[in-house]
Parts: sequence; structure tokens; C-alpha cells
Amino acid sequence: MKKRAVILFNLGGPDSRDAVRPFLFNLFNDPAIINLPNPLRWLIAKLISYKRAPIAKGIYEEIGGKSPILELTQQQAKALEVDINSDPDNEFKVFIVMRYWHPMSTIVMSNVKKYDPDEILLLPLYPHFSSTTSGSSIKDWHEVAKKFDLKKPTKTICCYPTETNLIKAQVELLQKEIKKSNNKSRILFSAHGLPKKIIDKGDPYQTHIEKTATEIANEAGLKNKDWAICYQSRVGPLEWIGPSLDEELKRASYDNVGVIILPIAFVSEHSETLVELDIEYKKIAMDLKIPTYQRVPAVGTNRNFITCLVHLVRNSVAQDMTKSSNTGLRICPLNRSCHSYD
Repeated sequence: MKKRAVILFNLGGPDSRDAVRPFLFNLFNDPAIINLPNPLRWLIAKLISYKRAPIAKGIYEEIGGKSPILELTQQQAKALEVDINSDPDNEFKVFIVMRYWHPMSTIVMSNVKKYDPDEILLLPLYPHFSSTTSGSSIKDWHEVAKKFDLKKPTKTICCYPTETNLIKAQVELLQKEIKKSNNKSRILFSAHGLPKKIIDKGDPYQTHIEKTATEIANEAGLKNKDWAICYQSRVGPLEWIGPSLDEELKRASYDNVGVIILPIAFVSEHSETLVELDIEYKKIAMDLKIPTYQRVPAVGTNRNFITCLVHLVRNSVAQDMTKSSNTGLRICPLNRSCHSYD
């Protein structure tokens, strides 16, 4: 029987008011977020985290003073571990690594070394690859593994934007919201935005979002005029990919149709869904006199989504390891460009 460690990557979030500022510093000190050399990046991260901390603390106060993302990721990890260990030929242990707050890679790396697996499977909880999310987490893992001299065969599941059970999970939750609506509504697939310059460099994130949205729309039987892709969470002066959610809400108001927001890129509830979508954008919709405003829950521990993760792990186990090493074999069903972000 082979022992395998599954590493679930997620963004992380502050677990208290005092953690907000250091969390923001870790975020903006990531070269994948601000691509400048140190000490300039360190100084900018210090400045941004100092200025944004009071605003961010106010946001987290809306949801109990901290992010729920760790607890929700733990629920996903537990569900995955239970299901994947139904395989009698393999033993799996699931570890959680958060990128910008605890538990981060250094601590988890020690625990993985103690577990001493025969193989490591890296599984980002980001269905859509971006250098700023999955790419950053994967790179950080390999850098820390080198410092810890952890030399184990490693596979990376870099993306899964059209995985069948991911689409089923999204469609199931969407259809529940559609049934609740008494009015004709437009489905808005809202994803976290990115600066346009990152996409222009070849980042496949936007393409992946479009593929997921198209699959959901086709599976749900939506007509082209009934849905749109948009982006949220813009910060800073750079040009971001669009259209923005703000723009789509204005268009819905002009057309006098209700909206159902599906957070297409988020698999866990956190500040971008619980505050941005449920409070801030809902207020904008009310001010615009949009007839109805609904929001589809994140997939969380939806049965289909856990099945999606199980299938991804099992498929990775079945992959030929002859080309793999501790640097990691990439398993990419769609866009090979994600392989350039190491």
C-alpha cells in the first residue's frame, strides 16, 4: 500500500483582527502580486498593508471579525480524505496549506516530512489557473520543499475548469436559485478580477473562467442573452479585465431584469462572497432598483464538488510517473501555458 499526501492549497485569511495587517503584508509581499525586487516590494507591502488594514478590519467585522476560509477548507479536506480513503490500495492524508496566513507551507512541510509519504499530490482549490494564485502556491511549495530537503515524487493538478463534477455542482446550486426567483433573471458569473497586464503576459485565468461559464450555461440550458461573465474585487490604478460586476449591474438595471450572481472562481465562502457580494454589491443593486438580487452559494462541500476532487486525485495517481520528480509532474487538461509559471 502506498502512502500519499494530498496538499490542498487555498488563499487563507486573517483569523483575528490583529491578523489582518500581517495577512495583507504577506499578500502584497508576494512577487506574484507585486512584481518588484526587494527591498522595494517589502516597503510597498508595508505601506499598502498599513493603509488598507483599517478598511479590511471593517470588512471582516461584517462576518464576525475573521475569515471563515480555514474552517471551510478543513471541512472540504475532511470530506475529501474520507472519500478518497475508500481505495484499499492506497492511504491518503490531506494537508491544508494557506498562502498568506496560517497554516502556511513551512509548518505543513514539517508535518508532511513526519508522515513520510511515497508520493505527494498538489491540489489547488482554484479550478482556474493563475500565476497569482495556484502558480504562487505551487512555486512557494517547491521552494520550501527544497529548503527542507523533501525529495518525494510530486504531481501537480494545476487546473480543472471543465471537470464534469465541478460543473454539476455549480449547475445544481444555480438551479436552486433559479427556482426561487419569480422574475426573469440574468445569471452573472462573477470572478475575482486581475490586472489586464497579467493576462497579456499569457496567464490563462480569463480563458479558464470563460470555459467554466460556457460549460455551466450549456449544462443549465441558458441562452446567450441570459448570462454574462464579469469581474469583482478591483483595487489600485491599473487597468483590470472586464466587464466589472458594477457595469453588469448597471446594464441589468437598464434592462430591468433581476440578477443571480454565481461566484464562479470561489469554492469557499469568504470576504469576497459574504461581504462584497452579499452586502456591498447587493446595496448597489438596490440603489439601481434592480428587481431582484440573488447569490448562488460557493460549492463548499457540495457532494458533486467533493466527487470532483476525488476524481482529480485518483486520475493523478493513475498518471505515469516516469517523467516525474520532486519538481512535480503537471496534470493540465486544457491550457499548457500554465506550465510556464514555475
